[in-house]
Amino acid sequence: MLAPFYQIVDDARWLDFFVPLGLELVQLRLKELSEAEVRAQIRAARDICAGRCQLVVNDYWHLAIEEGCDFVHLGQEDLDTADLGAIRQAGLRLGVSTHDGAELDRALALNPDYIALGPIYPTVLKAMKWDPQGVSRVSTCKARIGALPLVAIGGLTVERAPAVWASGADSICVVTDVLRHDDPEARLTEWLAAAKGRASA
Repeated sequence: MLAPFYQIVDDARWLDFFVPLGLELVQLRLKELSEAEVRAQIRAARDICAGRCQLVVNDYWHLAIEEGCDFVHLGQEDLDTADLGAIRQAGLRLGVSTHDGAELDRALALNPDYIALGPIYPTVLKAMKWDPQGVSRVSTCKARIGALPLVAIGGLTVERAPAVWASGADSICVVTDVLRHDDPEARLTEWLAAAKGRASA
């Protein structure tokens, strides 16, 4: 069971502020760092999250194994090079990104622990070759995958969240809505309150 709110961070230092606020699920997504820097970040995030927050390591599955983490997220390109046998042998749980039906087929064949679908709305994080999926696509995907947890990502805000949860998303994942907010901690608190309301509904 995934927490209904899922934050992505680009630096473990965010977690010093976010985890004490009650964040329960976070992905560490690192880009353009050396392997030594990535390892140090994973290690720091692992220690901050221990016993308090579920840490998901993006992409660096081999370091996640070596550093004793238990959850990894892979994009479609990552699947081309990842050793899925090693990931499973190490007991790591697995999340997979999808953007269309073919990618969903590929992901489901791997028996993942969750499916991520996006972008739901236009996103400023990075250029996307896929059009926004829209809320209706959330419902379609959830009907297809059944009990498997569905994570919605892309252009999501607290204001848009209720419709996305209502359409079948088990968890809503954000990056910029918190990290680029004028007051990230206040915005995260808003998300956590919304997620708490969702969980108790």
